[in-house]
Amino acid sequence: MESSVLAFATDLLDEGADTFFGNLTDRAGVGGLTLASVYHEARDVFPHNPRRVVRYLEPGAAYFRPDPARWRGSRLAPVPAAAIGDRDPFAEAAAAARRRGLKLHAWTVFCHNDRLGFRHPDCAPANAFGDRHLTELCPADPEVRAYAHGLVEELARYGVDAIRAESLHFHGLRHGYHHERYFEELGPVTEALLSICFCPHCLAAARAAGVPADEVRGFVEAELRLRLEDEHRATEPAALDALADGALAAYLDAATVTVTSLTGELAEAAERHGMRLTFMDGAGPGKGWLSGIDLPGLAKAAHQIETLGYARTPEEVREKVSAFALHGVRPERMAVILRPMASDCDGPANLAAKIDVLRELGVPEVEFYNYGLMRLSSMDRIGRALR
Repeated sequence: MESSVLAFATDLLDEGADTFFGNLTDRAGVGGLTLASVYHEARDVFPHNPRRVVRYLEPGAAYFRPDPARWRGSRLAPVPAAAIGDRDPFAEAAAAARRRGLKLHAWTVFCHNDRLGFRHPDCAPANAFGDRHLTELCPADPEVRAYAHGLVEELARYGVDAIRAESLHFHGLRHGYHHERYFEELGPVTEALLSICFCPHCLAAARAAGVPADEVRGFVEAELRLRLEDEHRATEPAALDALADGALAAYLDAATVTVTSLTGELAEAAERHGMRLTFMDGAGPGKGWLSGIDLPGLAKAAHQIETLGYARTPEEVREKVSAFALHGVRPERMAVILRPMASDCDGPANLAAKIDVLRELGVPEVEFYNYGLMRLSSMDRIGRALR
């Protein structure tokens, strides 16, 4: 079983390559590094960082040096993080990984990009009222798709083994934005309807699939007005696949085609450069329908599907992975991320039992979240569990 640890470029820069890679190989004993290449805004606590304990990660920042010629004339382009200065952490990591015989994966957040969404609102998803969700980019937008292709081309320069594609899909209303607030109870149906993108590109994609897209948008707008005005109506359950006489379900089906086709295009581009593309589905089977996630289709489009095995017991991990098989994703085409910290594990035996479950099921890759966010004792826990 292959193994790696997810990490931020700032971990490498703050600790230095010798300490950073020494912890990966000598303490955790993993065979790879999954380094964030593009990442979203966050505020985190770093228990063993020698320079700072609390760090704010920049919105929609790149942690490699983009090639200016590659992005000339493009409105959407990766913006290097101020934290990397004039350095190229990806080049440094690639060189160090090669010397140590480690694989390098590029952990890449594609469509959740608050910096680019705020700079270019017309590339962000739009709800039925036309309000733009500025923390995201719409995967149906041609400029967004070109941007995603550009990222794949850029990462190929570094000898990356696999791109871990996070956020290569639509997003729901609640995504943890800073000071995100909902004082009135919306209910799951209202939230779902507010999450659907009706930007011009999504409307056009639905029309091309034979869906009465404008009628669907009008229905959703009217239904939302009723639910926003009436607290009782807001929380009323409803079967979304029956709304608008089934046309809403067809509209959402068109969104899955958008996500699957983009994934397939990027996987083909990655393969041309000797890389794999792993589609990250953190929510799991049956939960990503509103995000345009069609697991049977994505299992064919991507080289691999990755999910979060965040759970207290090995039995829960088994259930999470086994559920994917019911949706056309075989365990041997998966990677699973585990957390070695106390939130999920009470010791190395617990973590080892989870790894054993993955081996038994035939999962070929396990990753551990997250280098800078865990104590060094958790790195030791990984090493003992893998042994």
